[in-house]
Amino acid sequence: MIVADGVSHAYGDTAVLADVALRAADGEVLGLVGPNGSGKTTLLRALHRALVPDAGAVAVDGDDVDALSARSLARRVAVVVQSTDVESQLTAMDEVLLGRSPFLAPFRRAGTADEEIAARSLERVGAAHLAGREVATLSGGERQRVLVARALAQEPRYLLLDEPTNHLDVHYQHEVLHLVRDLDVTVVVVLHDLNLAARYCDRLVMIERGRVRAVGTPQDVLVPDLVEPVYGVRAQRVTAQDGCPQMLFAHRSGDGAPSAHHADVTDADVTDKVPARSG
Repeated sequence: MIVADGVSHAYGDTAVLADVALRAADGEVLGLVGPNGSGKTTLLRALHRALVPDAGAVAVDGDDVDALSARSLARRVAVVVQSTDVESQLTAMDEVLLGRSPFLAPFRRAGTADEEIAARSLERVGAAHLAGREVATLSGGERQRVLVARALAQEPRYLLLDEPTNHLDVHYQHEVLHLVRDLDVTVVVVLHDLNLAARYCDRLVMIERGRVRAVGTPQDVLVPDLVEPVYGVRAQRVTAQDGCPQMLFAHRSGDGAPSAHHADVTDADVTDKVPARSG
């Protein structure tokens, strides 16, 4: 379990996290949602010690992350940051082998066992056929698969992802999150798209201006009474055929009243109370 307790942080005079508490239970997919600038990425960075908060503590399996060596922490927690365009000439296999670094002595090259773990990681994400391709030649979705495979090569118990669907089209957004959901690790993922969060996360933590506004299942958190004031939009919730809650959004006029040009919703399955999401 990853636990954050009373985490606060500021950049200069600007507070970005204020007394945040979080628990990621074993085996769950926990989504961090909230508007731009709400503190989601800062919180994620605190969870893997890329950032030391001004106050509060983070523990992994009961051990304070500040007490763990970098190698020990990397053996428990793997991180996938936002994908960007790269010019690297590394092949996909070379990239994934970087995930074995926490297990290698200084200046020791990866051995046969490491290569087998890397190959299995590529296979788990459906990217074995990309092993010999240069990462710079891969599509966005392919590159994300390789980055997830690199994280899996660390053999972590926890996988942290910062907007893994950023810059991906709809097909690859669902492909990557479907893959992540099926992994046998605990996942904490930052997501902007609330409908993707509803479909692929077991629980959500909604953050507004550095504070936790709501915690619960997507059915509990993604309700208009919460979403509208946090995001400043008009919101309605509908039920997909598989029972998954999905949100419809429209612009709010400057005085806070709903815009006349809101989305028309006439389907019979529009509801404020949605049945539990199917597995």
